[in-house]
Amino acid sequence: MTAEDEARGETQAEGQRPQGKESSAPASGGSGVGVARADRALVKRVIEALLFSSDRPVSAGRLAELSGADDGHQAREIVRELQREYDAQGRAFGVEEIAGGFQLLTRAEFAAHVSRLHNRRQQESLSKEALHTLAIVAYRQPITRAEVEDIRGVQSGHILRSLVEKRLLKVTGRSEELGRPLLYGTTRHFLEVFGLRSLRDLPRRGGLGPPAGEREPGGGAGAAGGGFSAGKEGEPPSPASP
Repeated sequence: MTAEDEARGETQAEGQRPQGKESSAPASGGSGVGVARADRALVKRVIEALLFSSDRPVSAGRLAELSGADDGHQAREIVRELQREYDAQGRAFGVEEIAGGFQLLTRAEFAAHVSRLHNRRQQESLSKEALHTLAIVAYRQPITRAEVEDIRGVQSGHILRSLVEKRLLKVTGRSEELGRPLLYGTTRHFLEVFGLRSLRDLPRRGGLGPPAGEREPGGGAGAAGGGFSAGKEGEPPSPASP
């Protein structure tokens, strides 16, 4: 090989090296962006599947854990994104934040149709007396049976036991009063049934005692929030439509 041939070979090799670098860099970068977008799209689909399959509220942290989301904050963002899509599409269901988590529920305007499918309604499962008792406990908890009966004017022990059996109420402890009577309060299931994020969502009502933060010291925690429909003054609130 002559010196002229060697020089020509070196020139060709030098011309090929920069072309290899330029072609590989964009391919690598573009691939990374595509994977990131694909991963988030998958997480979104998994979160939607989790909400669809669960019959109870799922917390943002739990959604993140099961779906592979970065954290609860990202999971919450994706849930909000799904809700916007459902609203824009006019879907018959949406994501509601209740009892410390998220749940996929049919919209209120279809409650009557869904109730006929299941052949039951939550309102029919509780008597007026039971609703009144439940409302008293919700607003005045923690509260003893004697205090409930003092407000209602009738014995309420059997109704309290029934509400405990339905998992709407629970025993939260004992009072410091003479005899250490049991104290009653609402449950997480109560929040789920009435579609409340927390007790702070109970509406203000007259005749059932002061709302949260306004009870006298030692009187226990109060409650406030939505999920009850407004009735006539003095009547107990009713559950929201399922």
